[in-house]
Amino acid sequence: MTHQTVGHQRTPDRDGPLADCPDDALVPPGDEPRCPVDITLATLGGRWTPLVLREFLRRGQATYTELSAALPALSDKVLSDRLAQLTRMGVIERHRVPGWPPRVRYELTGLGRALEPVLRGMWEWGTARRDASA
Repeated sequence: MTHQTVGHQRTPDRDGPLADCPDDALVPPGDEPRCPVDITLATLGGRWTPLVLREFLRRGQATYTELSAALPALSDKVLSDRLAQLTRMGVIERHRVPGWPPRVRYELTGLGRALEPVLRGMWEWGTARRDASA
């Protein structure tokens, strides 16, 4: 027995906000992404990256030690890799603090702050999913 849905059937959005990403914009891994969704995924890609960004959205700026304490399950190597990735993508800036011992402070950029609605959407979707399965 098949199940039939009631109401209208969803059709692909050919004119909406996702329509401006033609199939030829998808590129093989390693090439520079051109599809807006792929660009966002390249920025937030990798386990822990969204959680590191979440910490910056909560704080605005942080030292390596503060981030390490906030995300204790995250290894030093992965945290270093994620900070380098987010710096490369222009989401955070690395500032060396004068003095001894040398210290580094990372600060969220305007481009990074613009990712707040993306993270907020992830938070809301995850909260609804968590609550639905509880």
